[in-house]
Amino acid sequence: MDLRKIKKLIDLLEESNLAELEIKEGEEVVRLSRVPKGSVQMQPMYAQAAPAPAPVAAAAPAAVAAPTTDSTPAAPDLPAGHTVKAPMVGTFYAASTPGAPAFAKVGQQVKAGETIGIIEAMKMFNQIEADVAGTIVAILVENGQPVEFDEPMFVIG
Repeated sequence: MDLRKIKKLIDLLEESNLAELEIKEGEEVVRLSRVPKGSVQMQPMYAQAAPAPAPVAAAAPAAVAAPTTDSTPAAPDLPAGHTVKAPMVGTFYAASTPGAPAFAKVGQQVKAGETIGIIEAMKMFNQIEADVAGTIVAILVENGQPVEFDEPMFVIG
């Protein structure tokens, strides 16, 4: 794609209310996005996940199969129980689609290996599974909330 076209696209993005613009010409793709003034830029958080994009197909199943967990609470305000932590940086979703019921609710019995949430990272949806059987004591993240690596997400009692 021509540099002049890209500059025109940048001008178009700046003049409009759009936050993101993606143009495809054949096999070439140009994606422009901007952060509104006064808001927090999330890009540095994603930069932490950048070193491992090459084996995406191999890394995603490994992360789903073995989420990082801790049986003791890291902070004093966490309820007692087994803490399920975020295995990656991304956006947490409580359900598979916006209208669907949540995978897990407080007080719900879960089995080891049962899906309790999803983290979207780099356009990939990764299932978060309970690694122990028990009852959901607390859900520490909200639907659509960004999560960081090793952030406590659920407490299973």
